[in-house]
Amino acid sequence: MAGPYRAFTRRFRRRLIGVTGGEPRESQQIIGAEFHFLGASPSSPSPRRGFVGEAPTSLHQKPGKKMVRGRDACWEHCVLVDATRQKVRCNYCHREFSGGVYRMKFHLAQIKNKDIVPCTEVPNEVRDLIQSILSTPKKQKTAKKPKVIERTQNGPQNSSSASGGFHPNPVSSGQHGSTCPSLLFPRPSPSAQPHVDDAQQQKQDDADKKIALFFFHNSIPFSASKSIYYHLMVDAVAECGVGYKPPGYEQLRSSLLEKVKGDVCDTYKKFREEWKESGCTILLDSWSDGRSRSLVVFSVTCPKGTLFLKSVDVSSHSDDAHYLFELLESIVLEVGVENVVQVITDSAASYVYAGRLLMSKYPSLFWSPCASYCIDKMLEDISKQEWVSTVIEEARTITQYIYSHAWILNLMRKFTGGRELTRPKINRCVTNFLSLRAIVIQEDNLKHMFSHTEYLSSIYSRRPDAQVIKSLLYMDRFWKLAHEAVSLSEPLVKVLRIVDGDMPAMGYIYEGIERAKVAIKALYKGIEEKYMPVWEIIDRRWNMQLHSPLHAAAAFLNPSVYYNPSFKGDVKIRNGFQEAMMKMFTGEKEKIELTKEHPVYVNAQGALGSEFAVMGRALNSPGDWWAGYGYEVPTLQRAAIRVLSQPCSSHWCNWNWSTFENIHGKKRNRMEHEKFSDLVFVHCNLRLQAITQNRDGKCKPIIYDEIDVSSEWPTESESPLHLLDDSWLDNLPFECRGSSPSTYE
Repeated sequence: MAGPYRAFTRRFRRRLIGVTGGEPRESQQIIGAEFHFLGASPSSPSPRRGFVGEAPTSLHQKPGKKMVRGRDACWEHCVLVDATRQKVRCNYCHREFSGGVYRMKFHLAQIKNKDIVPCTEVPNEVRDLIQSILSTPKKQKTAKKPKVIERTQNGPQNSSSASGGFHPNPVSSGQHGSTCPSLLFPRPSPSAQPHVDDAQQQKQDDADKKIALFFFHNSIPFSASKSIYYHLMVDAVAECGVGYKPPGYEQLRSSLLEKVKGDVCDTYKKFREEWKESGCTILLDSWSDGRSRSLVVFSVTCPKGTLFLKSVDVSSHSDDAHYLFELLESIVLEVGVENVVQVITDSAASYVYAGRLLMSKYPSLFWSPCASYCIDKMLEDISKQEWVSTVIEEARTITQYIYSHAWILNLMRKFTGGRELTRPKINRCVTNFLSLRAIVIQEDNLKHMFSHTEYLSSIYSRRPDAQVIKSLLYMDRFWKLAHEAVSLSEPLVKVLRIVDGDMPAMGYIYEGIERAKVAIKALYKGIEEKYMPVWEIIDRRWNMQLHSPLHAAAAFLNPSVYYNPSFKGDVKIRNGFQEAMMKMFTGEKEKIELTKEHPVYVNAQGALGSEFAVMGRALNSPGDWWAGYGYEVPTLQRAAIRVLSQPCSSHWCNWNWSTFENIHGKKRNRMEHEKFSDLVFVHCNLRLQAITQNRDGKCKPIIYDEIDVSSEWPTESESPLHLLDDSWLDNLPFECRGSSPSTYE
């Protein structure tokens, strides 16, 4: 290689000097740039082949450094497999295409173009980004003026940065890869580009930095920038214009706190009007530190939103059912007995008994345990079966190994296209099955990763714990049981996903449990000794703890369930409907009207059988359907709307129990206690309002077969919880003294 190389350089130098008039030193620089473009250096024999899925690296770059590709945003979502054929691979579905990154854009944007198959795994935000790139018209190139090659005047003393000399491509360094530099018509250096002085952009950049300084200095979580109130604040300040002075410390902790509290109380008054039509559910969440402290939180919810009422320290009465009954009764009376449809509490014995006492005194009310809690307990019981417990523990071994090493975790994300194997924000038994499901989905990618040269050449592959993981990943028994456990649990996980939120799910829980049982029976092809143990687990929790006449009535009144051809006239559903109506309507006149209207719904007569009503069974939420088409049966319409507007769960909102403990655990004078309770009242209700606004206050129909359990759950979308500061209570101003009104009056 040395002989031909020297001969080539001599010929190239003579020819170049004849054209440019440059000296040997300058020609050496240009020759170096030419070899850099070719992907080799004069001292290097041949380029090294990279790993599969890795862009070929330049021999000029330092060991361990990857080549930086062009600035195309699409490279963040694909990798170069074969530079010769311009073959790239999608990071999400791992499909490979020839033709470079341009054709990959159509794949990621889910646009059909010739033989390009749209990606089915690409996240929505990535798809929208690539679509916007494709839809943005390219800037028209201005006609280039012919460049005159000037002969250098000073000979070898002129460097390559001199005017008229050679200027290397600013992005073409040996370390960062190269494009094709023009040897005879060099590009101008960055300093030669015209600089645009944009005063407005400088102002915006300065404002961004000032906001960042405020975040950094006060240790404000970055997630606070996602708050709707953050953007409302910035818009309001911009509206005020120059000269606006923000409120100070005293104003924030006194008059402004009172004003915002007043706004929340106004919202409470608006909700009271809504409750007259849709009814409402009182939610009781309980918490214990496992020692002596027990707290409960009361809130009330309807389709328009949820309102936090108050927290109570029940440490001395957590097992006293009569005390808990009196506490529940006081909340029911405050909200209005005529407005309350049901009360949801914990499943502990004292709360169950308190709920029964409440229904005994107020026959129109329903008491139910939290559906999310009960279904999660079903999954917990299933996970205790020996074979399920074994495969979950093995899956946990895999995830713990990957997530305990940062390098391996980053490699895993590279092979899975950024998909995670764990769901840390869902702190319940269902997390085990969701993690197992993620491992099953990524089976091929995980096997590929642990057999790839990038992993095998690392120090991690030679450690003893790596051999345990590899043996698991290539064990047929593990994958067989993992697939079975996922198929067994997924029907119940779907039901949990339906009820685990503030959306009215009352009309779907009965059908969901029945469909889950049917799916489990089909999984085992009707073999009783296999599916019956699981059915017994479900029935024990469903019949003994969860099932309520309200659930049966909601299934009966849900048009998407009742009018479905596969619906069977279940005796339990019909009896449950009758029992629920008897509780809700105690007057003789109402019972007569209900009896007359019942056949109209059963036979889909009148407006309930119109073309729009038939279409709306699947397109509208059950409550909206009755509001739109039930006007000819007003008594049944009112009952249906009140039943179908209720949730099934109270576990969809993560309360900051440390804040509530701070209220009841610290000794304060009466004034300090009231002011801090006001702040907690405002804080909790603003969080609940943000949740309602994020879903636009709309109730959507639920289609069981379209439930995606891998999508984000309500508890995952919430911002992290932080302990509220109470240092501002010191030396409260005089205007704050005096008793405060009830938090929800």
